[in-house]
Amino acid sequence: MTLSPEQAIHFGPYRIYPGQRLVLEADQPLRLGRRAMDILLILLEHAGKVVSKQQLIAGVWPNSVVEDINLRVHMAALRKALGDGQAGQRYIVTVAQRGYSFVAPFSLEAIEQPLASERIEPSTHNLPIRRTRMIGRQLLVESLVTQLSRQRFITLVGPGGIGKTTVALRVAELLISRYQDGIRLLDLAPINDPTLITTHLATLLDLSLHGAEPMSSLAACLRERQMLLVIDNCEHLLDAVALLCESILRAAPHVHILATSRESLRAEGEFVQRLESLDCPPPIAVLDRAQALTFSALQLFVERAMASHDSFELSDDDLPLLIEICHRLDGIPLAIELAAAQVGTFGLSGLLTQLQGSFRLLTQGCPSTLGRHQTLRATLDWSFELLNACEQTCLRRLGVFRGGFTLESAAAVIVGEHIEPGEVFGSITQLVAKSLLNVEVGDEEVFYRLLDTTRSYALEKLDQAMDLPDTRKRHAERCLALMRQAQTDWELIATDLWIERYARSLDDIRSALDWGLNAQGPQALAIRLTATSTPLWQELSLLKEHGVYVRKALALLELAPEPCPHLEIPLKLALGSSCYHTQGGTAETIAAFVSARTLAKHNNDVAGQLRAVSGHMAVNLSCGHYQMALEQSLLFDRLGAQGDAVLSLSMHRLRVLALHFAGNQGLARLNAEQVIQSMAQSGNLNRFTHGFGVQYDQSVAALTILARILWLQGQPEQAWRTARQALDIAIQINHGTSICYTLALAGCLIAHYNGDNRKARELLRLLLEQSQKHSVLLFYTWARHYAQVIDRAEAHLPLQPGVGLIKDIMVTLDSGFVDDALLHRADTGTAGWSTAEILRARADALLAENNQPEMDCLDGRYREHARSHTVVAAEEILVRALNVARHQGALAWELRSATSLAQLWQRQGRYQQAHELLAPIYNRFTEGFATPDLSKVRRLLDELHRQLHA
Repeated sequence: MTLSPEQAIHFGPYRIYPGQRLVLEADQPLRLGRRAMDILLILLEHAGKVVSKQQLIAGVWPNSVVEDINLRVHMAALRKALGDGQAGQRYIVTVAQRGYSFVAPFSLEAIEQPLASERIEPSTHNLPIRRTRMIGRQLLVESLVTQLSRQRFITLVGPGGIGKTTVALRVAELLISRYQDGIRLLDLAPINDPTLITTHLATLLDLSLHGAEPMSSLAACLRERQMLLVIDNCEHLLDAVALLCESILRAAPHVHILATSRESLRAEGEFVQRLESLDCPPPIAVLDRAQALTFSALQLFVERAMASHDSFELSDDDLPLLIEICHRLDGIPLAIELAAAQVGTFGLSGLLTQLQGSFRLLTQGCPSTLGRHQTLRATLDWSFELLNACEQTCLRRLGVFRGGFTLESAAAVIVGEHIEPGEVFGSITQLVAKSLLNVEVGDEEVFYRLLDTTRSYALEKLDQAMDLPDTRKRHAERCLALMRQAQTDWELIATDLWIERYARSLDDIRSALDWGLNAQGPQALAIRLTATSTPLWQELSLLKEHGVYVRKALALLELAPEPCPHLEIPLKLALGSSCYHTQGGTAETIAAFVSARTLAKHNNDVAGQLRAVSGHMAVNLSCGHYQMALEQSLLFDRLGAQGDAVLSLSMHRLRVLALHFAGNQGLARLNAEQVIQSMAQSGNLNRFTHGFGVQYDQSVAALTILARILWLQGQPEQAWRTARQALDIAIQINHGTSICYTLALAGCLIAHYNGDNRKARELLRLLLEQSQKHSVLLFYTWARHYAQVIDRAEAHLPLQPGVGLIKDIMVTLDSGFVDDALLHRADTGTAGWSTAEILRARADALLAENNQPEMDCLDGRYREHARSHTVVAAEEILVRALNVARHQGALAWELRSATSLAQLWQRQGRYQQAHELLAPIYNRFTEGFATPDLSKVRRLLDELHRQLHA
């Protein structure tokens, strides 16, 4: 059969749209992984025929060499997602030694019109792809979907393994299109510290919490959002979660919360929904097979049994056995899945005998039946005892993983005493087959994960086996190896791919650091992991949290018997960079960079010195210490880059930065163009400079400063094109801090200078969003300052007065921001690039004061004398501003100063002098004549011309 984009394929409850790669289940999208979708389409194309494993592998992975395990895992994921085997329905069968075949009846339907795009692209969310069909909870799910519109806070409560997470995710999946701002899932299973809950949630929401009260700050940020928060596995953090939920519900009226916990949160406004067991028929019921399979416990068992054992079939004679098994398992979904996975080994009769024996040991002397918690525990014990020694060891050791892990990571942690590398693969496969290990199928890699209940059980067994410390050590070593590879890849691959590859490791890194940095852990290993994992923390906007670990690691290094500069230097640099973005140019930020440089110098580490100087230089520039930064840039020549082309390029670029802000625009431009030419010739157009200064993309940073220089030199259109190019590159590589950098220093400003108010507002909103998302407090604060001029609708929070560079920038946006402190900077020569603008703003302020009504209250002769003195002072200041701008090569500032001076002379009737001053400066411009500054001058020149010839 040839699949056509004009036809849909209908089988069972599913409708497949091949052209759109879309599967609908009862008109709801079924989200399959890319590989699973490829497999399904190939099988449908050959429906009724056997497709060999080789054919499938070639079709799904045409350009890769993959093992059979990849196909088997993706096939299992596809079968589970389709509910293959439910109620006896088979869609895909395995043909021994040959391959797979799609065997279900199907029909073809013409597609009359394309599906609406919103059905294909759901609202923003982070819900995982559903791996299995939900059984037996449909009525509850429908009720919860309705209830959540009225009850803003619902907690699903029940024992472990009862299916709380499954229900919550299905409810959320059905509500994807209902919430304007989407849905976010926060899994608390990997989190043990209640103080980290708010931080984790803020990260999921792309928010940066800068205040002293993060919970209140988070709630305030959610005030205008309409969204659903799904908070999973709350039982070990009840009080903290309750406080967070209450805070959010009070502050954000359109946020709804769906939580899961083994007990209620006892929070204000909470509605508790208890999950009962799956339903079983009464033990004495006389049912046929069709009647029996209307009960959800039996449905689940049969589906999972068929998934794990192709030849399993339920006969009428087997019904009493299956009913008894489900009763013994109390209808607990996880217990049923564990038992069903063993049906191929024991059959139903043998399985019942096994369970009777296992449970009898636990109930001796106790006439009552097992409680549900004991039932699940007994089932886990029974499943564990059925494993061979190698499989038991593997399961125990896998308990140290907090998140998803690859087969390679599993092997690194498992291999040790009693386990050889060759045994790991077979054991992992058996643990998956026996439902003790879950598979998460990504587009390119297969990840494994233990359910929280199973992980807790495995860790307990690991501790009992006295194997926990050694396994944790291997786990920390594996985290370190991953982060070393991540550090190498950080400069080689795009950010989104890098994050997809390494972000899964974060919970395990937290676990390794929490253990390793305390008195019982391997502190030296944890210190190395803290330093090496810096890129991950920075890319995931967790700079504050990383700072906690960095400070702990540095404190431990201070107590070490021997100095360890190769670790202390990168940790100091990491602390400086993190502090710079989260605090600004504080004493701690400066001390970190100064200390790093001292250490690097003492240990002849030239690269470390360069990085430390560049970081300190960035701090000085942001603080407005331009001359100090320029002097620091001279250190680069003395230190040299020892043949490192990337470092050499970075040093050259930072020299451009220092020259520009110090006020030498001509030399700055010459150097900027040399840097960009060198980058083009060396193919370094998209190279990161992670670890150098404060980590921005090389090309983005160079183009950003060139755009500023071009604008000051009187080329506003070329400046905008250059700023746009810088932003396009930053967005293309999806590097958050680089996006913030170019927007804050060029994009927002040049759009506003050029009079494109719509674009300036658009870019300002992007800057606010990105600086929050990436915890860049420095540029978030700048954006709030810009809002006072560019978009007052965004300036709704009180703001402390700016200092340093941002204060200098603000006076170029609005002369009203001039004050005595700025004038002192201009008078003492420390204002650098902004000197002419500060002087002009001061002169304009003097002239404005001269026209104030209160001047009219003074005595006549004194009033005229005061006004005359003020005008003379203003004129002198404007002449100074004009000369400074000319000296610096800043034609844009020269034009502004000349405009103010010409307007003053026009009011004095000095039309000829005003025209002769202004016209030559205007004529030096070759572009940008529609910008506000040049339009204003054109009008003024026309007025002066008319006045001269009146």
